[in-house]
Amino acid sequence: MKVLRALNNNVVLSRDENGEGVILTGRGIGFRAHPGQEVDPERIVQVFVPADGRDPDHLAEAFAMIDQEILRAVVIGLRETGIEQRESSRPTLAIAVADHVSGALDRLRRGLEIEYPLEVEVRTLYPEEYDRAERLLHAVNAQVDPALPAHEATALALHLVNAGFSTGDLSFTYTMTGVIQQMLAVVAERFGIAADRHSMAAARFITHVRYMFVRIQQHRQLDGEQSLISRTIRESYPEAARTAEQLAVIVRLRMGEALSADEIAYLALHVARMTMEAEAPRARAAGQAPDAPQAGTAPA
Repeated sequence: MKVLRALNNNVVLSRDENGEGVILTGRGIGFRAHPGQEVDPERIVQVFVPADGRDPDHLAEAFAMIDQEILRAVVIGLRETGIEQRESSRPTLAIAVADHVSGALDRLRRGLEIEYPLEVEVRTLYPEEYDRAERLLHAVNAQVDPALPAHEATALALHLVNAGFSTGDLSFTYTMTGVIQQMLAVVAERFGIAADRHSMAAARFITHVRYMFVRIQQHRQLDGEQSLISRTIRESYPEAARTAEQLAVIVRLRMGEALSADEIAYLALHVARMTMEAEAPRARAAGQAPDAPQAGTAPA
């Protein structure tokens, strides 16, 4: 690859073999680099390939504005923890994490403490991202001074969750987290059960809702015009269907988006699964065997 523009000693704008603009980072990669010069592959730590039509020039400038030692720590941390490979199509993730780490270090040096009220919710709703965030925090702390406190894993986890959406605005992820919590509370109250967030059915419900929000963001909701499976779910689990309608109202009020009939039907299926799983111990005690939902397979 050849240099198109050196942003600073550690960030270079280049082109890949397909002629697409890419951003290269690495210590000293831009030192005395000139347009047209071959990039030393040994100096490349990360290759960022802007996706979704994002302007590589603009993103490269954003990279150049970040403290280069912090950017290096984050890029290496994302690589070492397996969150990103050597080539990444998510440059905004590295930018967002590096910007957060920079701010957190600044607050720490000034003796300012910040609490994350969503820590419990993030741990329970996004366990995989939280686990990756803890490992990422450990990897970053190995390269920065002072070391960031453990509760910063909550914020990093939210950035990892947010990376699954087209928006770079964390407010959507905060809102989604609150909506999922509210949904679980409604199901628990409606059916008089303890919605155990660690249960298999609840985990499937949370996963389904997260992907539902991705579809909302992408304007690609499930919509089969009252498909057979959708009608069967509603007829088989009428109480769960009524609860799903209530959940759809919450989504519309909080997210400003009406759910399609199919989305509501699949919510109903997951509600039915949660209630059946919660009621199974009582059914076994009474000598009954609750029927598992057979109406269809809910999409993620």
